[in-house]
Parts: sequence; structure tokens; C-alpha cells
Amino acid sequence: MAIKEQTIIQATGNKIVTSDRKISIVGKMDEPLILILDNVLSSEECDTLIALAKDRMQRSKIGQSHAVSEIRTSSSMFFEEGENGLVRTIEARAAELMNVPLEHAEPLQILHYQPGEQYQPHYDYFTADNAGDNRISTLVMYLNDVEEGGDTCFPSLGLTVTPRKGSAVYFEYFYNDHRLNELTLHAGSPVAAGEKWVATQWIRRQKHRY
Repeated sequence: MAIKEQTIIQATGNKIVTSDRKISIVGKMDEPLILILDNVLSSEECDTLIALAKDRMQRSKIGQSHAVSEIRTSSSMFFEEGENGLVRTIEARAAELMNVPLEHAEPLQILHYQPGEQYQPHYDYFTADNAGDNRISTLVMYLNDVEEGGDTCFPSLGLTVTPRKGSAVYFEYFYNDHRLNELTLHAGSPVAAGEKWVATQWIRRQKHRY
């Protein structure tokens, strides 16, 4: 099927080259665009993000209502925008990778899943009619190797992404064809053994930082 929708990402062959890193595309779906990426973060960057976040974790909330729900049972925290040198580096790299100005980025979020914790199928974009400044794309960066479980699953596409330290999955959902957006329904499968740490960068349609 011919690709009818424009994508945001700019890739050269099987790589995305940012100012400080060569990121490999190891898996791809065209519509909706989903990229499985390797070498997004170094092992040291992953370890440092976890160390900076672990004492600041609170029960995760969902949606624009910021409500606690059994749909999402992880713990999480947000870094302040440009909070430190590492956060600034990763924010800049993510924005460059996602090909959107950093001003459109939400604060970087860290998520922690312990055994049995999960995020049931959901959309990252807001479905309310008044969601004018909606999200348009997501970058999920895996900060550790998960012993068992914890996959990112796209049930409508039959696609499963296994967490691997330093790797990431990117997907976008700004399309005029809403059926493509709906195909980005995804879930964080329950962690069966070990734990799962993730850093997530969401991008908005409009400028979000001032």
C-alpha cells in the first residue's frame, strides 16, 4: 500500500544521526510510523537517569485528569525542563531524533514497573474534543534489560517490542486519517520478573515550553 501520510522523522537509510549520536533503526512500520531504535542512550546515561529518579518516584497517574487508576500501576516522576546537564543532553537528542523543536516537548518522564505492574492498552494522544494542543509523537527509551515481561505491545498491529537497555521505540499519531492514529493503541505488559525502567518523551503539536 502506498504511503499517503507525511511523517515527521528524517532518517538516512537505517540510521538517524543527531549531533552527538548515531542511532540505528532495527525495525520499522510505515503507517502508522513505528521505529524500533538502538543506541539511543548509553549504558551510563541509563544508569544515571535511574539513580537521579529513584528517590523521587510516586504512583503514576493517567490522562489530562491526572487520576490514579488501575489502568496504570507503575510509579513515575518528571524532571524539570533542563534540570541538569544530562537531562538537557537527552532532551536535545530526543528532540533532534523526533525532528521537532525542543519547545514542543513535555518534561522528560521516568517510569518504574515492579513485578505485576503494567499499563493497560491506551493512546498517548488526548481523545477529548477540547484537546487542541495534542500530543503528536512518543519516544519510549528503555533504561534496563527486563528479566521477563514488560514488553511494549501494539495489539491492533500484532507488534511487540522487547525492552533492551539503551534502545527505544518511536511512534507518531498526528495523522489526518484517524484510523492510523487509533492503530497506535499500546500497552506496557506486566513485568513478570525483575523490574523495568523507562524514560518517555512526548511531543505536542504546539509550543509547550516558554
